[in-house]
Amino acid sequence: MTKWDAAMRQALSVARQAGQHGDVPIGALVMDADGALVAVGGNERELTGDPTAHAEVLALRRAAAIRGSWRLDDCTLVATLEPCTMCAGAAVLARVERIVFGAYDPKAGAVASLFDVVRDPRLNHRPEVTGGVLADQCGRLIREFFGSIARGDVSEWPMELASKASVGQPTEGSNPSVTARRA
Repeated sequence: MTKWDAAMRQALSVARQAGQHGDVPIGALVMDADGALVAVGGNERELTGDPTAHAEVLALRRAAAIRGSWRLDDCTLVATLEPCTMCAGAAVLARVERIVFGAYDPKAGAVASLFDVVRDPRLNHRPEVTGGVLADQCGRLIREFFGSIARGDVSEWPMELASKASVGQPTEGSNPSVTARRA
């Protein structure tokens, strides 16, 4: 059990809601320095037709709107899946203090698995990263979603999406230079 488990359970709840409207079930929260919830986001790419409507980006946008500032420097971004390059870049640009994520994403993860965007020493801001919080539950939710597509349970989804069912833990070929602290 980690200090981030309760927050990750909230993010999982948001992720399940995203899955109910046909989006990949990924959820994200932004929490302030005291651990209070500022904003949430679930994937909405299918819902809105917006390619940037990833859970993390939506949570960051909503948090900035609520706080009246793009600077979220005392905040933590909690996401059920390791952020992609777009979401990792958004977290850096928002100046979040830390990123906490659940499942590793060996195909698109940009804070531990494939790339390490957020801790590039050339950047002027580098958030702390903790990975693997409730990784099994987070990975299972995504694998079940893509598994249903592979079985043909969701007819409107293309079959190639099923290849993403490997999400979960770091795999051979993951970026060896990454030093994400394990939960």
